[in-house]
Amino acid sequence: MKVSLIAAGFCALASFAQAETPTLTIYTYDSFIADWGPGPAVKKAFEPICHCTLNFVGTGDGAALLSRIKLEGARTKADVVLGLDTSLTADAEATGLFAPHGTLPKMDLPVAWTDPDFVPFDWGWFAFVYDKTKVPVPPTSFTELAKTDLKVVIEDPRSSTPGLGLLYWVKDAYGDKAGEVWKSLAHNILTVTPSWDEAYGLFTKGEADMVLSYTTSPAYHLIEEKDATKAAAMFTEGHYMQVEVAAKLKASPNQALADQFLAFMLTDAFQSVIPETNWMYPAVTPKDGLPDGFDMYRPTKSLLYSADEAKTLRDGALAEWQAALSK
Repeated sequence: MKVSLIAAGFCALASFAQAETPTLTIYTYDSFIADWGPGPAVKKAFEPICHCTLNFVGTGDGAALLSRIKLEGARTKADVVLGLDTSLTADAEATGLFAPHGTLPKMDLPVAWTDPDFVPFDWGWFAFVYDKTKVPVPPTSFTELAKTDLKVVIEDPRSSTPGLGLLYWVKDAYGDKAGEVWKSLAHNILTVTPSWDEAYGLFTKGEADMVLSYTTSPAYHLIEEKDATKAAAMFTEGHYMQVEVAAKLKASPNQALADQFLAFMLTDAFQSVIPETNWMYPAVTPKDGLPDGFDMYRPTKSLLYSADEAKTLRDGALAEWQAALSK
């Protein structure tokens, strides 16, 4: 009987301790929480600080995050959403589901940041990545690409933020002629994938000549694999930028913990992880700077719509893309 009572007491203490450990649930894109992504290192660094359990939930790619949050509404189990970008923030804000973040520290962004709800954690430029041994003379513009037989893999703009970024890239560069450009590129598009990691996987398997990714993607191959054969094609039209953000949900029962995570996100413990896991520019430059070889490809011209402009243009740009690829 005494043994049973003691055992029961330990079980009760364990249950109480478990109940006292809060869980912060973060919806994000799949590549963020992959073994090679930032997620594992972020979890390891934050949990001892917050005395909580960090629960990452993968939802596909960035654009799929917003679709899921809209579907779940105020019933969502997410405390924080991490992985939207400026192409989606106006649409996300219109849902009324997100809460203000408070004062932010100085950040090293290429644009001024005034959004009251969304906190940047990294940024970069979109680019077509290729293998120099297979494509010795890469195209230097969308119009040049259309004149080649090169096969490219792109991501679906309805589920992927890189895919949506590509729509804005073409739209910003060509305006009313964007639809014609898409028609000229249709024969180059090998396939359209739901997410970035699927697209990049096809490229690394040799199934495509080029893939829509980032100017920093070749740094991964150089730093991690000692492979200098990958490069980013630099386009004369300029390159569209992406600023990735996170925000807390109004419905979250863990408001203080969510605030703590958003603040942690801009500390060196988080930002120093970004360059060599997410392979993007950190929102706050780490104290040790960027890795050697990280900044190999830097566009001379940057393109970026404001969040409101992106929201206004989205449906039209998507319709142009769909019409061109459906023929």
